[in-house]
Amino acid sequence: MGLIHIELFATLDLVGQSPGGPDEDPVGFQFGGWQAPLLDEVAGAQVMAAYEGTDALLLGRRTYDIFAAYWPHQEGGQDNEIATLFNSIPKYVASRGRPDLSWAGSTQVGPDLAGAVRAIRDRHQHVKVVGSLNLVQTLLREKLFDRLGLWVHPIVLGVGKKVFDGGAVPANLTLLEPPAASPTGTVYLRYGLAEGTPGTGDMSAPDRGAGRDG
Repeated sequence: MGLIHIELFATLDLVGQSPGGPDEDPVGFQFGGWQAPLLDEVAGAQVMAAYEGTDALLLGRRTYDIFAAYWPHQEGGQDNEIATLFNSIPKYVASRGRPDLSWAGSTQVGPDLAGAVRAIRDRHQHVKVVGSLNLVQTLLREKLFDRLGLWVHPIVLGVGKKVFDGGAVPANLTLLEPPAASPTGTVYLRYGLAEGTPGTGDMSAPDRGAGRDG
C-alpha cells in the first residue's frame, strides 16, 4: 500500500486559499498570491524535494484546471524538472462536474471518493495532493491521508478559507522531522498520521510534580 501525501501552503492563521496568484480563486478574496513575496530559495528547494518519488497526483477540480493550463507548456523552461514529472505521471481529478481531461494521463475520480482514494493508494507508492482545499478537507475528515506537509508563512490574513475549515476530526499526528525555517520565516512542518485520538489530562494534578521540591 502506498502513501497519500497532502502538501499545503498556509498562513499563521492557517489560511490556505489562493497562495500562488490573484486569479486562483478571485471571488471575494483580496489576498490571492500572498505566498509570492515570501518565496525564497530554501522554501523552493523544500518544495522540489517534497515531490521526489511522486508517482501520481490527486487534485481537486480547481487546482487541476490551473495545473492543466500551465504545466504542459513548461517543459524545457525554468520549471522543467517539475513539469516533466507532472506531465508524465497519472493525474486523478476529484470533481462532481465534467472536467476537461485533455492533460495526458488524467482520469476523473468516481463518485465514491473514499473508495477511489483507497484504490489509488493501492496502485501507487507516493500520491501527492497539492492545494485542493475542498478535497483536502474530505481527506482529513475521512482520515484518508498518511502524510501532511505544511509550509507555514509568517503572515496573518484574518480572512480566507482555512486548511481545517469543516474538514477535521480528532486525530494524532507524529512530527516526522525537525521543523525547517527559510530566510523569510516560512517554517516547513512534516507530519504523519498516527493511531488513536488525542488524549486528555490535568496539568494541575499533584502527580505531575509541578512546583514540588526534590
